[in-house]
Amino acid sequence: MLNLVLIIALSYLVGSIPTSIIVGKLVKGIDIRNYGSGNPGGTNVIRVVGLGWGIFVILFDAFKGFFATYFIAKWFYGDASILNLTTLQIIAGCSAVIGHIWTIFAGFKGGKGVSTSAGMLLGIAPFDLLIALMIFVIIVALTRYVSLGSIISAILFPFVIIFTEKIFKLEHSDFFTLLIFGSLIAVLIVYRHRSNIKRLIAGNENKLIFGKKS
Repeated sequence: MLNLVLIIALSYLVGSIPTSIIVGKLVKGIDIRNYGSGNPGGTNVIRVVGLGWGIFVILFDAFKGFFATYFIAKWFYGDASILNLTTLQIIAGCSAVIGHIWTIFAGFKGGKGVSTSAGMLLGIAPFDLLIALMIFVIIVALTRYVSLGSIISAILFPFVIIFTEKIFKLEHSDFFTLLIFGSLIAVLIVYRHRSNIKRLIAGNENKLIFGKKS
């Protein structure tokens, strides 16, 4: 039980590292939450600070989720064996995502959790994640709306899990747990994008335009 608490606590703290806020402060001396869309995420860093730093933030935020699922969960797996590894990885990953969204280091106001969720899925279901990323890239390439790509790929992710299991015969270590988790993470991501959804409907959502700041 103690090790389960450690998995949750360590994963939350790793997820809580406010990458975009740190980059904004170090590179430009600004609080990224006061510029652009106001969201402390990689896309806003691309808009305000620059493409290279934005990509760094996205990758590091993804690494936080991957580190929690692939390393932290496995480190404590032997002594927390009342749960299977997939369940522990999901608990660790979700703790990292929660840490990213409600970071203790920035007044419990963080990003939307898309990159960290992607990193978590890389450690649990990499092939499913690859398909979801392809959907994301296609939507963003066609529309220039990162938020729309995030929302659609999140909504479709549970169906991707079913697709890879039934069509590709890819056996997940715990199919139903992963399916439930994929559905819950989709709901969370859509919920975190509720303001973006309103702007998309109103037609005034920010598009991803390289080289410009908003």
